[in-house]
Amino acid sequence: MRAPIGDFDHATPAPDCLDELTAPVAAAVRAWSGSVPAERILHVDTDPRWADTAVFVEHYGRDLLERSANCVVVAGRRGGGSTLAACVVLSTTRLDVNGVVRRHLGARKASFAPMDTATGETGMEYGGITPIGLPGDWPVLVDAAVVDLPYVLVGSGRRRGKLLVPGKAFAELPGAVVLEGLGVA
Repeated sequence: MRAPIGDFDHATPAPDCLDELTAPVAAAVRAWSGSVPAERILHVDTDPRWADTAVFVEHYGRDLLERSANCVVVAGRRGGGSTLAACVVLSTTRLDVNGVVRRHLGARKASFAPMDTATGETGMEYGGITPIGLPGDWPVLVDAAVVDLPYVLVGSGRRRGKLLVPGKAFAELPGAVVLEGLGVA
């Protein structure tokens, strides 16, 4: 199958390549129940050496720069408690951690979660974290610009491989909240 965005040799519906995904991502694809059929979530094989955005778009298509999103794990703290959340923003923006994220989580302080926390809590590889398959009790904050795109490139749970996901599917993820201004230029 031809990928709807980017220059990939082949795109495979995620339900047909569950063995290419981490256990939590594969489980989420198996249990998918959104209005977007799971078969429209596509997996593409990519070289992990080219995972960084600038190098990635050189190899797989410049159009991906405007159609890629990052999934960032943050920790919001208030008093002695901490809340982990995932934030999905376009790769051309930066996450407004100390504004929109902090306020939405009702936290006194918010920051990027340490790498070992992000990978340990998600069961995914650093650099490949995706909002599909996150712990069910996590808030998933999604920038409205991500939802507006026909397809968005995000991690697959591993550094090798990416998912191409219809933008509106992000709004239907467990715990998803669509927010304006989550990603800032």
